[in-house]
Amino acid sequence: MPPSRTPRSSGRRRPAAGSRGAGFRGAAGRGRAAASTGRSAGTSASRPRPGPTSTADRRVEVVFAPGLEQLVREELTARLGHPRAVRPVPGRDDSLFFDYADSWRRLLDLGTVVAPFAVLPFAVPRPKSLLSGEHLARLAHTLRAVRRINADAPPASFRFEAAGRDSSVFQRLGEELAAASGLRHVPGEGDLPLRFRRAVHPDHPRDGWEVLVRLSTRPLSDRPWRVRDVPGAAGAPIARAMALLTRPVPRDRVVNLMCGSGTLLVERLLAAPARRAVAVDADAAVLDACAANLAAAGLADAVTVAEADIREPGRAWEASGPFDVVLADPPWGTLVGDHARNEALHLALLERAHAVAAPGARLAVLTHEVRQMERCLAATGRLWEPVGETRVFQKGHHPRIYLLRARHGERHGGGAA
Repeated sequence: MPPSRTPRSSGRRRPAAGSRGAGFRGAAGRGRAAASTGRSAGTSASRPRPGPTSTADRRVEVVFAPGLEQLVREELTARLGHPRAVRPVPGRDDSLFFDYADSWRRLLDLGTVVAPFAVLPFAVPRPKSLLSGEHLARLAHTLRAVRRINADAPPASFRFEAAGRDSSVFQRLGEELAAASGLRHVPGEGDLPLRFRRAVHPDHPRDGWEVLVRLSTRPLSDRPWRVRDVPGAAGAPIARAMALLTRPVPRDRVVNLMCGSGTLLVERLLAAPARRAVAVDADAAVLDACAANLAAAGLADAVTVAEADIREPGRAWEASGPFDVVLADPPWGTLVGDHARNEALHLALLERAHAVAAPGARLAVLTHEVRQMERCLAATGRLWEPVGETRVFQKGHHPRIYLLRARHGERHGGGAA
């Protein structure tokens, strides 16, 4: 009766982890304002916020889990309109860049992104040249702007991420930038990272340098609602991607099977409201963590939490169905679960999900047990139609998001709508 878990995500170098299948694309997260069974927000900021300091400082990079590029692009379009010329960062499979002249505050609502960075180009031969007044002023202005857009939890310090960051040059740069910006320089532990690298963008001075300044006090993937962690819990950006793949709409009836920390359900409800939402897990202690996270996200009253083993039919939670959307990330047999028994669990998941699914319901499953999942899909082909498959990267693992649609004409369980 194990709950569902997956590790968090991290970027890496190419080659890219790709995706296949059309999926349910074009749905965008709608953010943070409270609404019926979830919360949503438009694409505009509530009030003007600091943005670029000059035309040279309009460049932005967003970092994401490899494999999610298409969904990140779609969210950028949905939230920001049509940012100009979104392109991969050369040599990376976890980063996109584009020019953006509007408020940086709007970038902090991106759900599929790990972190956004301002990219400041400098036509200088070495970092020591950044000590000059003009260059130092640009860096300080950027740090102050980042502090203002993070008014609820402003950064108090910064750190350098660069080769030679312990050198006397960087020590002096830290001292002068601290004096100019009002933020402390705390080597290795400062709130905001400043990344120094040789220029890689094709339109920047080839022999110059780029300084990347994170625009959020914490990575966006480090969700403030996650007050209770569970070993192996799904990374929030990947959970948001799963939600968007199901094309969320307010009329959806949603169930999260083997819900664990509740990450999949929280991210689904932050992407769009739902008519009904249910979280199911067999572990009472894990359900306590799920309930705490739902409360921190402002969703406690929007979700029914049920302690039940999904392999046992006829439980009370099924009466809330049938469901239009089913979400699950069953255990992988690494941090949680038992590899030897996971195939039977995956098969039970597919059968139970179909039993409570409405005709044409969407099922999104995240799992690293790829071979087991493929065999289970073959065994349940009469129940589920494969729609898309996305391979992602999370801390040394390459799990896949399987998007399925309940086949029409099959018998469906559940209670009355």
